[in-house]
Amino acid sequence: MIRAQQNVQVITLIIDGAPVGARTDETILDVAKQNNIFIPTLCHLEGLSVIGACRLCLVEVKGLNRLLPACVTRVQEGMEVTTISERLTRYRRWILELLFSERNHVCAVCVANGFCELQSLAEKLGMDHVRIPYRHPKFAVDATHDRFVSDNNRCILCGRCVRVCGEVEGAHTLDFMGRGILSRVVSDLDQPWGESVTCTRCSKCVQVCPTGAIMEKGRTFAEKFERRGFLPYLTTMREEQS
Repeated sequence: MIRAQQNVQVITLIIDGAPVGARTDETILDVAKQNNIFIPTLCHLEGLSVIGACRLCLVEVKGLNRLLPACVTRVQEGMEVTTISERLTRYRRWILELLFSERNHVCAVCVANGFCELQSLAEKLGMDHVRIPYRHPKFAVDATHDRFVSDNNRCILCGRCVRVCGEVEGAHTLDFMGRGILSRVVSDLDQPWGESVTCTRCSKCVQVCPTGAIMEKGRTFAEKFERRGFLPYLTTMREEQS
């Protein structure tokens, strides 16, 4: 994430009862990561703009009744943050259940089984069942591209693919269409991906997708994770585009 460096100050705040140092241009999530404090996220990825879409990173801040998204909340002097509590665990599990029920996330038959961030978070947060009826949408699968496949039935609308395509690659091929639960990721102006004149075939969208919503033909998800070494350089890539 690119931030202005003017008027940056060093402050002290408290996270889970322990004092930590931080800069005023950092978010709660930034500081938590620096101190090896786990806060779950799905839409966040270093090097891409921050949108606070998934709400899994909600934390408690002393003095406030509402929960705040750690990825977009700047730290302040003396701030007291709680990242794990019964309330937060309950909220996060509800969010995960809503994500699972909204689309067709059946891990046993998913191509990303064992290599899915949504699945991993469910295991980590102890979500072993879904109490909400599944919607079972029937979005069309776009396999018209010679290299990639887009399956909105497995999309969680995190926006990673849209942001990496526009902010890092500069192609702006992918974008959102529709509203609410009918939202989906489309290529160009809802044209078949194989007919896109803007796609550069860079595969960055494949690498940043946390589920099986975008995949590369002829490659397993194990291979995808082996090639994720470029992800730490997303920030550098984005800065070079500025």
